[in-house]
Amino acid sequence: MNRHKVLTLWNGEQLNEQDTRILRTPCNETPVPFDAETRQAIRTLAEAFLERDDAVGLAAPQIGIGKRIIAFKFRNFEDKDAATRKEDYEILVNPRITQKRGEPVVGEEGCLSCPEIRVEISRHPEIKVRACDLEGKKVTKRYLDFAARVVQHEMDHLDGKLIVDYEGPVLIPKKSQGFFEKFFQNK
Repeated sequence: MNRHKVLTLWNGEQLNEQDTRILRTPCNETPVPFDAETRQAIRTLAEAFLERDDAVGLAAPQIGIGKRIIAFKFRNFEDKDAATRKEDYEILVNPRITQKRGEPVVGEEGCLSCPEIRVEISRHPEIKVRACDLEGKKVTKRYLDFAARVVQHEMDHLDGKLIVDYEGPVLIPKKSQGFFEKFFQNK
């Protein structure tokens, strides 16, 4: 069982207004050097991410932390073993994309904060990101293909953007069709 609750736009067939407000609020830059509150936020996000076997990424606002911090796997995406996950993930603080390369590629994405649906989204296959690492040192990282998609997805959360905000086709389970048709009609 997961100790950290992930905020969602809806639960079953009911909208979560309080969660939605938090998820839709753009996050603030984190001061560097990190203060005690930021270090705790990084630890909490790392714990929340590592306890899940159903996610390749998690952004701080998804667990109610309004800071620009993301955690994500950058390799071995299919490996669900918690022991090896620690070697395959990164945390970036105050990330920003400084370069996008290649023609955007359409791919299907799901999101813990938008349960049950998948959306086809166009993303760049190569990005360069400037951020701070766990110690607060400035780093520049390059991500390709699926890792680039994951980083772009998690960074969207920092600006209050979710997969439902994209124009691509939405894949909806039949059992929830009525609820989602109303939800997307009101968008």
